[in-house]
Amino acid sequence: MKKLNEKEEQIMQIIWRMGKAFVREIMEELNDPQVPVTTISSLVRKLETDGWLDHEAFGKTHRYFPLISMEAYRKASVSQIKEHYFAGSTAQLLSYFLREEKTDVSEIQRLLEEIKKSESK
Repeated sequence: MKKLNEKEEQIMQIIWRMGKAFVREIMEELNDPQVPVTTISSLVRKLETDGWLDHEAFGKTHRYFPLISMEAYRKASVSQIKEHYFAGSTAQLLSYFLREEKTDVSEIQRLLEEIKKSESK
C-alpha cells in the first residue's frame, strides 16, 4: 500500500473520522486558512484517482468517502515500519516502545492477559 504524504494523510484522517465529507468540511477541520480550497480540492481528487476515496455527487458538489479503512492503512504502515526498522521482528518493535517511549509495562501485561483469554475461548 502506498504511503500517504503528510497533507494527504491529514485529509484522510478527517474523512475517516467524519465518515463522509465535502471539501468545505475538510477545510473547516484543517483549520488552516493558509491552504487554498483549490489545493484541498486537488489533493482530494488525487486521493480519489489513487483509489483512496470515492464520491457521491450532489449537482456540482461532491461528498467524499474512504475506500480504504483507517485500520487497513494502520496495519500496512505498522507492518512497513516493522520491516524497515526492526528487521520484521514484532519483539524488537515492542521492545522499542517499552524502552524508548516509556510505555507502562503493567498496561502491556494487562493487554497480553486479555489477548491470552480471548485466544483460549
